[in-house]
Amino acid sequence: METLEIDGWKLVVAQREQGTATDLRRKTVFIAKRLNFDDIIYMSYSIDFRSKMIFTMEAEGLSIRETAKQFRIGSASVSRWINQIKPKASTTHQRKIDKSELIKDVEQYPDAYRKDRAERFGVCQKAILQALKKMGLTYKKLYVIRKPTKTLDKRFNKKTTV
Repeated sequence: METLEIDGWKLVVAQREQGTATDLRRKTVFIAKRLNFDDIIYMSYSIDFRSKMIFTMEAEGLSIRETAKQFRIGSASVSRWINQIKPKASTTHQRKIDKSELIKDVEQYPDAYRKDRAERFGVCQKAILQALKKMGLTYKKLYVIRKPTKTLDKRFNKKTTV
């Protein structure tokens, strides 16, 4: 193993012949335990290190492989970090339900069922429900008052004796 210092960063580097990364971690943990270094924490590379690496790559005009070799990290990590920084394209798509048309429909047919609205707009019932919920509209809740029946009367008219 070799220790490398880049811009104040100390990196422990292993050659390919020295085993896999998992073997290297096991050896390092074993050595750390033998030396009573309990405070060693394995973390991913910091954002500061990643940004320095990308800045160096762009400033010197290096390729991904050259950058990976210079910083002694995997080329897959370099390409992944570059792709994470690039702005992603917007994934919004045009909605089938126009809000103004839905409001007009609710005003015109206030007692319509979701199923009927869905057929008029050519969408599923869940889409209507979500659009109404997003706009803050809800269906009127009708509470039905049941007539008393004999079974209900018996249940509520029972007298408890102690």
